[in-house]
Amino acid sequence: MRLYDVAQVMRSKNAGPFTLTIDLMFATHEEFERVLNASGFTPEGVGQMYGVDATRVRIVPFERVLTIKVSMPRTGASSGAPGDTDVYGCGQHFPLGELGV
Repeated sequence: MRLYDVAQVMRSKNAGPFTLTIDLMFATHEEFERVLNASGFTPEGVGQMYGVDATRVRIVPFERVLTIKVSMPRTGASSGAPGDTDVYGCGQHFPLGELGV
């Protein structure tokens, strides 16, 4: 099963010109825990997936609202710079969505 199959909402956006954030929202506590405990859902796994240093990947769970926020540096050009292919960062959740959970 992929993260896309478990998350009720999955979206990415810029958190400033140099940082990307991905929000994961779940309908049940079981789904929330399943993703948090997935072997590839670690700073190292996410860093490898996105080509960023794992020490700069933050995974922050908000259990009360069954949400997980993943933040990391943007790769390549900063938001809006020449060469940027996703000014808003809204298409950056796709690699994470394929993660097996």
